[in-house]
Amino acid sequence: MTKPSPMPVTPKLNVFRRSSYPEYLHVATILRKETVGGALLLVATVLALILANTGASDFYYSVRDFQIGYEPWHLNLSLGAWAADGLLAIFFFIAGLELKREFVAGDLRTFSRAVVPVAAAVGGVLVPALIFTAIAFNSGPEMLRGWAIPTATDIAFAVAVLAVIGSKLPSALRIFLLTLAVVDDLLAIAIIAFFYTGDLQPALLLLAIIPLGIFAFLAHKHSYLFGTTKWAAGAILLPLGLVTWALVHGSGIHATVAGVLLGFAVPVLRSRRGGGPDAGPGLAENLEHRIRPLSAGFAVPVFAFFSAGVTIGGVDGLATALTDPVAIGIVVALVVGKPVGILLATVLVTKTTRASLDPDLAWVDVIGVAMLAGVGFTVSLLISELAFGQGSPHDDHAKVAILTGSLLAALLATVVLRSRNRHYGRIADKETLDADNDGIPDVFQADAARTERSTGR
Repeated sequence: MTKPSPMPVTPKLNVFRRSSYPEYLHVATILRKETVGGALLLVATVLALILANTGASDFYYSVRDFQIGYEPWHLNLSLGAWAADGLLAIFFFIAGLELKREFVAGDLRTFSRAVVPVAAAVGGVLVPALIFTAIAFNSGPEMLRGWAIPTATDIAFAVAVLAVIGSKLPSALRIFLLTLAVVDDLLAIAIIAFFYTGDLQPALLLLAIIPLGIFAFLAHKHSYLFGTTKWAAGAILLPLGLVTWALVHGSGIHATVAGVLLGFAVPVLRSRRGGGPDAGPGLAENLEHRIRPLSAGFAVPVFAFFSAGVTIGGVDGLATALTDPVAIGIVVALVVGKPVGILLATVLVTKTTRASLDPDLAWVDVIGVAMLAGVGFTVSLLISELAFGQGSPHDDHAKVAILTGSLLAALLATVVLRSRNRHYGRIADKETLDADNDGIPDVFQADAARTERSTGR
């Protein structure tokens, strides 16, 4: 009698395992740019607070509220509004590009790698929103409009914190933090579109589909139409993007939504005419490489400069701001709700899939990163203005709370992550060791060989 062959053994899933080497290099490049952007963001914030709380406050507010633009197209906006509606559209365009690249060509194209950061992002949105709502519930419907303020993670500030404390956070956790923040941004833009839309103009929204569709068509055919002439592609795509943005802005939906839609419209992989996927990065990665410095180094810091300036009013003013239920809800949601939501979602995924943490990591590492995700700034400031109106008392109190909560989250994360820095240093040494001098660290080659054996390739 023939003995039955054994069933194939499915390898046990490790969460937070090391990425592929190309993904490691890609994320390292992004985080270097975001670290610089985080430093500029911090400088812009401090400068805004100084101007708003000194004798220069009148000058600061007059510049922020100075209006410029073409009124017939509903574009006669203040400089602060131009920064929020226009410059942040660049930020969300980059977020759309990056998220699409991760799910089409990055490590997140496989379910086993995508499920943890996506679930963690959802948990990190739901729990803070519920905590804020519970705290502000008895304060009236106006205050409840701020429920979405503490839901987003600011990746630029988060990696700036890592740079300041000298953390050697392992690549797997850095990738998790970046992906979490990008998915957060996508969830935030969906919240903005559905819950913070003004008087909707369906005709303008439908008209926006035309330039958006042409943009998508030309972006997918760029190698055929424009060849290697990159400036020609930009000269055609940029005006279409601007028209799409203007129409979405006029429709009543916040104009940053156009940034995400345009980002999703850009192809990630090269076409056959362009040499196929193996011929190099596609248009999405090329645009991300060119535009991210503009986003991190100019667009976001300028928005922060116009948005973060709040006249606190000394110790009494600070006490008044932080005792507002809106502020209490935001601080507690960022410092407690964000890490609890991320951790609960991560534990739930690992338990339901019978997965385990990568052997190099421990749950304290996940807790530290979850705390760092409580650093919310750019998108939180935007949602605060949409919820309460720029310059209103609740908006000012919310912005003080965003700064306070983000600072507390950063300090708590620093305590946890610094305590593990020696262990992280050993992991970093392992991830850079290249004994055979072939340009690829040995540990990544071993991981790739192990994956090939487990998949039978």
